[in-house]
Amino acid sequence: MTEDDVLAEFRAAEALLEGHFILSSGLRSSRYLQCARVLMDPARGARLSEALVASIPVELRAQIDIVVSPAMGGVIAGHEMGRALGVEAVFLERPAGVFELRRGFRLAPGQGVLMMEDVVTTGLSSREAIAAIGRAGGVTVAAAALVDRSNGTADLGVPFFPLIRLDVPTYPANALPPELAAIPAIKPGSRAAA
Repeated sequence: MTEDDVLAEFRAAEALLEGHFILSSGLRSSRYLQCARVLMDPARGARLSEALVASIPVELRAQIDIVVSPAMGGVIAGHEMGRALGVEAVFLERPAGVFELRRGFRLAPGQGVLMMEDVVTTGLSSREAIAAIGRAGGVTVAAAALVDRSNGTADLGVPFFPLIRLDVPTYPANALPPELAAIPAIKPGSRAAA
């Protein structure tokens, strides 16, 4: 699947938005990919996850025993990756502000994990998820995401495989370009802005 094919999937799902957006990191952007919309269609989710699995080297795929994703955004993406890889998928939650496994989910000591996100912007929540996987006994062998919005700056400490890189400038709220400052800001995601 090419970058144009992936963007076509987002456009078809009306998931590629343009305007003035407040990201979960608190940064501002003129484009936003709403992964929840693109994953509404199970067939589309399957196509995207299968394309992402194909981008992970075979020898690394062989080390993945389970997919772990952070809730909320990563839950469906993680489930689709588990299906595409033929392994179980579980998710982390933050009931007290720190990621942890709940609902009877657990990792075997040394179990090989693919940490799956929907979107990586700064990489902070991904690193927090990887730390939680380690605390639970798993070993994160790789991370993946549908979208890397970090402009190449996210260092997750493990091999990282995004399906697409969307290099869109982000800005602090107090340093907006005039064309962005002229548009009302909206928060399209599921978490309050930082």
